[in-house]
Amino acid sequence: MSEENITSGVITPYERLEIIRNKKRPTIRDYLPLIFNDFFELHGDRLFGDDGAILGGIGRLGNIPVTVIAEVKGRDIFENKASNFAMPHPEGYRKALRLAHQAEKFHRPVICFIDTPGAFCGVAAEKRGQGEAIARNLAEFMVLKTPVISVVLGEGGSGGALALGVCDELAMLENSIYSVISPRGFASILWKDASKEREACNIMRVTAEDAVNLGIAEAIIPEPEGGAHNDPETTAENISDFLVKSLNSKMKKDIDVLLNERYNKFRKIGVFAENASAEE
Repeated sequence: MSEENITSGVITPYERLEIIRNKKRPTIRDYLPLIFNDFFELHGDRLFGDDGAILGGIGRLGNIPVTVIAEVKGRDIFENKASNFAMPHPEGYRKALRLAHQAEKFHRPVICFIDTPGAFCGVAAEKRGQGEAIARNLAEFMVLKTPVISVVLGEGGSGGALALGVCDELAMLENSIYSVISPRGFASILWKDASKEREACNIMRVTAEDAVNLGIAEAIIPEPEGGAHNDPETTAENISDFLVKSLNSKMKKDIDVLLNERYNKFRKIGVFAENASAEE
């Protein structure tokens, strides 16, 4: 981070990307014991196997029983190998959907944590139906008859993130990003040069402020100065406060009202008006 930006208090999108890639940044495994009580992890999609890139289970947020579904990042090579560098396979998304339907059956709200550069694009994942698994999550989370809250913890990249991003309310940590493609992927496609990641990140409008201004996210969760790794407990408390407030609001609503609001939330994203004179 440049000295000039530190002095002025301005943090560029690329500098936020550097913050969320800090190896000390808390992951979902750090936040779980700080936010939830009595968490019990559940495994497997009942079709192929278990995916270490997506963690799921049940616990309590205060006195509220909830289902937690989260993408898992690692801090070292061993953790990253176990979680496939936070890039889920199709069985991860099918596990997430299985747990979401279980939550619906027992009237538990679903809380999703997004933290991935994108879904895994390997041959084996494609053979097992990666695209179909993501698409089914998008379709079925849209009509899930229980409140769904999503929080972007760090990277929210492409369909790998959106598969857990269909929700009633989306919040982003202050330094997190949310994008249709990773900045490196954007640079590779637009300029055929992945080294232009910085330039790409700074023009893509990927920050939490951008997402709120564009109507994609509803809330920004503050982080300690310099990033969440400087005070994980305070960050966890901020996340918990948001979740409790949001769930208390959503759980009071009739399910048909909630589903209609969820539908309209996504219908309004990307709305634009054409300039008639420009077509002439």
